[in-house]
Amino acid sequence: MTDYIDLNFRGSDRVIATAVLAGPDGVTLVDPGPTSCLPALEDGLRQRGLTLRDVRTLLVTHIHLDHAGAAGTIVERVPAIRVFVHERGAPHLVDPARLLASATRLYGDQMDALWGAFLPVPKENVQALQGGERVAAAGTTLSVAYTPGHAKHHVSYLDETTGAAYVGDTAGIRVSGDFLIAPTPPPDIDLPAWRGSLDAIEAWQPVSLFLTHFGAVTGAKAHLARFREVLTNQAEAVRQSLVAGSTDDERTRVFVEQMRRETRKAMPEHEARATELAAPFDQLWQGLARYWSKAG
Repeated sequence: MTDYIDLNFRGSDRVIATAVLAGPDGVTLVDPGPTSCLPALEDGLRQRGLTLRDVRTLLVTHIHLDHAGAAGTIVERVPAIRVFVHERGAPHLVDPARLLASATRLYGDQMDALWGAFLPVPKENVQALQGGERVAAAGTTLSVAYTPGHAKHHVSYLDETTGAAYVGDTAGIRVSGDFLIAPTPPPDIDLPAWRGSLDAIEAWQPVSLFLTHFGAVTGAKAHLARFREVLTNQAEAVRQSLVAGSTDDERTRVFVEQMRRETRKAMPEHEARATELAAPFDQLWQGLARYWSKAG
């Protein structure tokens, strides 16, 4: 089973997980999380007899702040670390100004409390990916696939030794039990591309999936099939809301209330709160509404 560290985001467990791959050539972290969670990441490493200085490689699935925010801070402390990221995300790690401006439109004055600093990664540390590569790290080889749909700069990684696929947000969010939601924040949601990405992951025939939100999932094929249904149903719910003749504020409110009811029906209150921390429900509506508006 994949080793991971719970980053205890906003004091809650089961929101953001960083996968830890340890090998003879050092440690690889998949999605190091935001700088606000760096103390939890370091504590998790210490519990394994490790420190950030043992880290040689960061594998970033995509550059959203909850996945990649700490990359620059980590590289500042350990300058030899390699950071793998899709080529469309690489420039924003090197110069995060536009990324931070976009995120600030969503999070406003909560940016620092939520995410902490997002320091640039030196260009020489960044390894840009297109998809189709094989990366040697932590004593294993990982295949890379370009997996857009949630984000234009999303990649997934398959550990060829264990069969574990590290899929970021492409296979959904699962905090508790079998309850799944689709992470659909603005601005990049693309449903056909997302379905193609699920096809690409399924073609790997992975033994397990690792979700940044949250943890390892066995029965990969069944999980991917269920997530396809969830993605379709969530998108259709937003599409139908757009023809209901109401305001966007009212449509968002109804969607959020429905999501909260469904989540609390499926799991205890603290896990329901963790689910909404991982993917704020109003943003799920906004991303899909933007997609349908662009799609006509």
